[in-house]
Amino acid sequence: MADADVMLVGLFSAKDKQVDAKLAALEASVEALGGRVVGRQIQRRGVSRGGAERMTLPLSRRTLLSSGKAREVGDACRSAAVALAVFVNPLTEHQRNVLSELFGCPVVGGDDLIKEFA
Repeated sequence: MADADVMLVGLFSAKDKQVDAKLAALEASVEALGGRVVGRQIQRRGVSRGGAERMTLPLSRRTLLSSGKAREVGDACRSAAVALAVFVNPLTEHQRNVLSELFGCPVVGGDDLIKEFA
């Protein structure tokens, strides 16, 4: 990952007060592995129909994000020519594959970052 441009991505509950701290910790991990964070994309999930218990569930089982946000992040990744997108959230293998295709770059969860690049 040395000298790679990286986009940070995350889905957060609207009630989550630790968004900046979580992104900062992930950015520190990326930089420790030699990457350069060039952008942050977040989607906040507010309380809507279904109540607060749904706030921690993914918006999409395929992409974790809403379809519009996934397209927006993909556009940002392509325009910044990032080498990697790193999610704060854990991802399934299927989500990683779908998101990699949508974003035009490899996608990993923060949990996988150390395993893949250390």
